[in-house]
Amino acid sequence: MKYAVPPAPVYSLAIAGSEERFPVNRIFCVGRNYAAHAREMGRDPDREKPFFFMKPANAAVPAGAAEVAIPYPPKTSNFHHEIELVAVVGKGGANIPVGQALEHVYGYAVGLDMTRRDIQLDARDKGRPWEFGKSFARSAPIGAISTVAQVGHLEQGRISVTVNGQPRQGSDISMLIWSVAESIAYLSEYETLEPGDVIMTGTPEGVNSVVAGDVMFGEVAGLAPITVRVEEA
Repeated sequence: MKYAVPPAPVYSLAIAGSEERFPVNRIFCVGRNYAAHAREMGRDPDREKPFFFMKPANAAVPAGAAEVAIPYPPKTSNFHHEIELVAVVGKGGANIPVGQALEHVYGYAVGLDMTRRDIQLDARDKGRPWEFGKSFARSAPIGAISTVAQVGHLEQGRISVTVNGQPRQGSDISMLIWSVAESIAYLSEYETLEPGDVIMTGTPEGVNSVVAGDVMFGEVAGLAPITVRVEEA
């Protein structure tokens, strides 16, 4: 096939214990999925239907225990970290029942949903889309994927991030308002899931800003941690 312009590259993530790579298709993010974070963002944490926003495939940055750098993005002075449990889809489907949803999960990883908070909140207050606040290149550092065969399905365990060794966010993934299975089932009613899709499941309370030179260390119990440094663009 002859393309008019060079095709976009395939973005991929590491798989723990394997030389194979996980190709990133789409990145879906669950909004306000921890009650305490909903409160700190000035919203009601009641269990309403989940909502989602998306990041482009080029938001994905392979991360691991060895430090990886991401640039401080333009047009913001309030760049926030959001630590998240990430589930990746190995089998697609539409209208997936909750009881079968976890059959579609290939594995889990630790991720950071990096956010231009000032831009996001300005858009929110004006009733505009969040894209410039959330959906930009290199805004989703994600660690090595642990397969379901390796770790099973994660339902509880500490999730945390430190910045320069100081605690910032800390909770337990059992505090998710919408579980991984429920999020997959609901999302699949609106969009047919495909292999390679990535689901960032939401962040707990304690989100805050980082600046160039800061180093974030993110963990979810049972998964490979990530170390991410912010650098000048």
